[in-house]
This record gives sequence, C-alpha cells and structure tokens, in this order.
Amino acid sequence: MSYASTVQVFLIRHAEAIDETLELRDPSRHLTDHGREQATSLGDRLRWHDCHPTRIWTSPLVRAVQTAELLREGLHAEVSVEVAPALAPGESARAIVAAVHALPENSCTVLVGHEPSLSAIGALLVNGAEFPALAKAQAARIVNGQLRWRFTWDADAPETLTR
Repeated sequence: MSYASTVQVFLIRHAEAIDETLELRDPSRHLTDHGREQATSLGDRLRWHDCHPTRIWTSPLVRAVQTAELLREGLHAEVSVEVAPALAPGESARAIVAAVHALPENSCTVLVGHEPSLSAIGALLVNGAEFPALAKAQAARIVNGQLRWRFTWDADAPETLTR
C-alpha cells in the first residue's frame, strides 16, 4: 500500500491478567493489580512519545478492554474505546488490516489485543513475513508501513528499530 499521508498504528498487547480457572474462563479474565498499573503506565509513557490516537480499538475480551480503558486514561485521550470483534483471539488479522487501510488520512489508531494475532497484524502492516511477538503491556509503533519502535510499560524510552 502506498501512503499519501501519515498513517500510524500502535499495536498493544493487553497487560497482565489473572489465570484462567474452571470458574473464570479465558474471555472473562481480568487484569491483576499489577496489570492495571502496567496499562496506565504504558499510556502515560506513550503520551510523551507522540501517541495521540484518533481511535482506540480493542478485542472484546475483558483483559483487553480494561487495558484499552486504562491506556486511554494514561494517554489523556478523549476518544472512545471501541470493541472490534476481529481483534479477538482466532480472528482474521486481514480483517483488521483492511479496516485500518480504510481509515481517513492522518489516522492514529491504537489496537489492543492478543498474541499471536497482533504479530500477524504487524507483519501484514509492514509487508514482512516476520514480526516478533509483543510482550504483555508492550506497544509497537508503525508509521506508513514501517516499524519505528517498541515500548514496554516500564521502559524509560522506546527501543528504536530500523526496518
């Protein structure tokens, strides 16, 4: 895809969540206290590194929705958190990439989800066969089809990448 304007995507893996149990199945797993701290801290850090989202899309799973909401708070963003069913585990990465490509010019989209879906989305966005998996509460910034950096919730600065 050729880009006539700046298209930014921030891929963010959900923060730390409680383990699945017989009583609490995977879709309902919520963030731990530490996970809540991770999500808020990542949003705060991203705010200082040019993350000004025009939209935030999240997987419908509880831990991803909570991460997206806390991230928005840390970013001081005045956009809604929108549930995107295609970000759920096992869904097609191509559907999300097509939706991103259909967005208006100068969009900045935050996608909150799960692995291995996020690395599949990342690989499609950078037209590469390999996109390393994101750790929990880690972000990757893609600008105009190029991976620019990765940033963990507790890092002082992004890890700059050349691609």
